Order: sequence, then structure tokens, then C-alpha cells
Amino acid sequence: MSRFAAAIRARISGPGGYYNLGNALGLAMGVAMQLATGPEWGAGTLFDYFAGSGSAVALTLATSIFFCSGEVYHRAWAGRDVPDPALNRRADLLSGLGAIGLGVALFLLGQPVLAATAGLLHALGKFGSAVSGMIVPGWPARWPDPFRSAVLASRLPAALAAALSAGSAVPEVWSGASPALVTAPLTLLACYALWARADLLLFADAGESPPTRSAAAGQGD
Repeated sequence: MSRFAAAIRARISGPGGYYNLGNALGLAMGVAMQLATGPEWGAGTLFDYFAGSGSAVALTLATSIFFCSGEVYHRAWAGRDVPDPALNRRADLLSGLGAIGLGVALFLLGQPVLAATAGLLHALGKFGSAVSGMIVPGWPARWPDPFRSAVLASRLPAALAAALSAGSAVPEVWSGASPALVTAPLTLLACYALWARADLLLFADAGESPPTRSAAAGQGD
């Protein structure tokens, strides 16, 4: 049992573990909500969730890519204090592609602001991080990495929206509405906390948090 627990701890440690823990929690919440609110339980309801519309297909593709990215992050960091640079950049690239898919899904769902932040800004940050040694002209060396910072900042609008949604739903739930009105956004907030934790760990590719630009350039984050 102790070996199993140690294996689980090792699996969910590091950026990849936190990313995929958040991904799994978000996916489980989405499927549960679809089954709870759908007209009937069954394959048709699940098909609608994963591929029933253009936005659903885009979100499914994005989620799949994010899971792959999390796995590559895990391999880049497994058993190391300093990640494998090539694997880390590959994970950044995959995450950027996933963010594009997420942006498309949000845009099709009528959420252009979240598409621009959680999608486009996230993608730009990840693609920038994937370019080895890329330095922004004029960026102060002591400031945190701008691309890692962009990814972290991209989560704030959606997290704020989830918090406001949960807060505004409390009176409705108190009056007898479905508890899912609160539990769904709270679960999403938990996902964002896990993803943000992973984002912060990625600042420390050389044992520093956050790294300076000179350190980041030297490590090829």
C-alpha cells in the first residue's frame, strides 16, 4: 500500500501532475453535469457532450491535447530538480495548441473575452515559452518570465467569472435551486487553483521561483 501511495504521489507531483489533476477534475465535473442535466442517461448524452456541436468537438480536442501536454510535462520533470529542456518545450508547444482549441470552443460558445484570455493569451504564453532562449527586448532581467506570467494571467478572468457565478448562485440554491449552480463553478475554481499551481512551478526550472530572465534564458525554459 505504501508503494502504491508513493507511486500516486510521484505521479501527481510536479507541473504535469497538477495540470492533469485539474484536467481530470474538470472533465469529471463536465461529464457529471451533462449526465445530471441531460434528458436521459446514455451514450447519446455523452456523445452530445464530447461531439454534439462544433464547440464540443473543439473542447474535446483541447482537453485531449492538454492531457498529452500534462504527461509530457510529467516526463520532463520526473525525478529531476531541473526539467529536461526539450521535453519541457514540447509540453509548452502542446499546451499552446490546446489553448487554441479552448479559445475556439469559447468563441463558439459566445465567450469572446474568455476566448481571448484563456485561449489566445494562454497560447501566446506557451508558444513563447516553447521558443528556447527567447528574450523580450527591454524586459527587465529581474522581472518574472513574461511568457510564464502571461499563462498565469490568462487564468484570472475565467477564475473571476467562476467565483462570481458561485457567489451569485448562493441565494438561488438557498431558495431551493439545484446545488450544481454552486458546486460546478466551485469545482472549476479548484481546477484553476491546480493549474495555477502548475504554472507557478514552471517558473522554477532552475530551482528559483520566479526565475530572472537571464536564468530563464540560460535554462531554455
